[in-house]
Amino acid sequence: MKRVRGRGRVRKRVRIGAPDPSLTGTSGVAALAEFIEKLDLVGRLDRGIGAIKERERGATAGQVLVSLAQCQLLGGDVLAALDRQRQDVAGSALSAVPVLASTTAAGLARRFGPAQLAGLESAVADLTGVMRSALLPASRRAVLAAAVTVDLDSTDVEVYGPKKQGVAYNYHGQRAGRPHLGTWAEAGLTLAAELLAGNEDVRPRAADLLRRTLAGIPEDIRSAAADWDRLRVRADAGYFTADLAHAAVAAGCDFAIAAKRNTAMWRAYAAIPEDAWGAAEGMPGAQVAAVDYAPQGWPPHTYTIVRRVRIEAEDISDDPRSRRRRTIEKNQLTLALEGAATHAHAVSFIVTNIPANDHPANPTEPAEPAEPAEPAEPGEAAAPVASITQVESWFRRRTDIEDRIREAKLGAALRHLPSGDHAINTVWMWAALLAGNISVLLQALTGIDQRHRAHGARLRHELLCVPARIVRHGRQLILRLPPGQQLLPTVLARIRALPTAA
Repeated sequence: MKRVRGRGRVRKRVRIGAPDPSLTGTSGVAALAEFIEKLDLVGRLDRGIGAIKERERGATAGQVLVSLAQCQLLGGDVLAALDRQRQDVAGSALSAVPVLASTTAAGLARRFGPAQLAGLESAVADLTGVMRSALLPASRRAVLAAAVTVDLDSTDVEVYGPKKQGVAYNYHGQRAGRPHLGTWAEAGLTLAAELLAGNEDVRPRAADLLRRTLAGIPEDIRSAAADWDRLRVRADAGYFTADLAHAAVAAGCDFAIAAKRNTAMWRAYAAIPEDAWGAAEGMPGAQVAAVDYAPQGWPPHTYTIVRRVRIEAEDISDDPRSRRRRTIEKNQLTLALEGAATHAHAVSFIVTNIPANDHPANPTEPAEPAEPAEPAEPGEAAAPVASITQVESWFRRRTDIEDRIREAKLGAALRHLPSGDHAINTVWMWAALLAGNISVLLQALTGIDQRHRAHGARLRHELLCVPARIVRHGRQLILRLPPGQQLLPTVLARIRALPTAA
């Protein structure tokens, strides 16, 4: 039989041709550019911040911030990423702002002082006002119908090198900077921020940050929310201080702050009768109760909501460093570890003044006023509008600000502080926060977040960092995208349909 030999497929060698300057890996910059121009973002930042140079030449303050924010949205995580993006000739041509050299951006960032940073927050407040008229009707109704919630939180950014300014060792033994943020939870926007050292306590600064954050929310939105429900402030146990509670009440807000597990709190927990516990909303196995205990010096009508979650004894870690062990009352923990008890409870405390219709301190059915009710004075209790289980469930959504922090770190580049200069790092932090705000506004105003909002990495993959070829024809720029369904044409069409910002 004749032997038949198969002929193997011959792989062709790849030859590298001349670089093509019409190719770009970031065609989504076209959408960013039109969106930035539609919002007049650079102009708003320049008007708020003011001049950072005596001569009117080169990049302005707004261009510096937008250039850094755009760099981070495209995946840049250090200042040198600006230089790499400048090599993308076609992508740079699409940009609404000049792509600065890293040394230029750093030199201009050093010129930002306290006055410029205060003006930056004013510009962010101005930008937030655009949302009132530009949001799609469904999104506008959702935002205006929700109670306004201000979230306060901080995060640590570990750095390396002993010469970095404005950093210090935190309680984990890491040399770190500490961004301190105030956000509008329902809109997903960061409105106020400052960069602290890793060992600085946020509590003395919390009241001032709250006032600045509230100033960033448009007055008509604050008033609309206050017509049927007072504004609310929530924070974790790192903000457990009466000063913040009094500042919230003085600003016309209710507050809910996670409490530290001290001896007084454990005594209040032990005094709760077993029949007072009710099932928590949306948290299987958790129970909620309320007690009249309020820390000394806190505003009137303050009480404490307690949540407990059953933990089986075998699920409790033997490691004394375990975080969950710190949430269990000491006697219960000892009994569970010794085998004398089959389970224990992880307990959390929330100190609040939000009226609850099933809390003993409030009337079950408030009397109807004969005349229209006057606005509540600071410290005066409003009519009950929720149950304690609803208040506790709402407080659990404090993860909204953690999502903003995660976006600033992973969607942008707040996971690094790239310079040894504190002023440059502060501008870098604000560029990361501005990148997050741009992402939120872009998705909200174009309606591509109707199902859910895309995180930074997904937005970068689907919209921003898509390769394309730029073709110039008939005095027009034409982007030739890869085959397949692309998001960029849809986003561009919706941006062009938006009203021009006033």
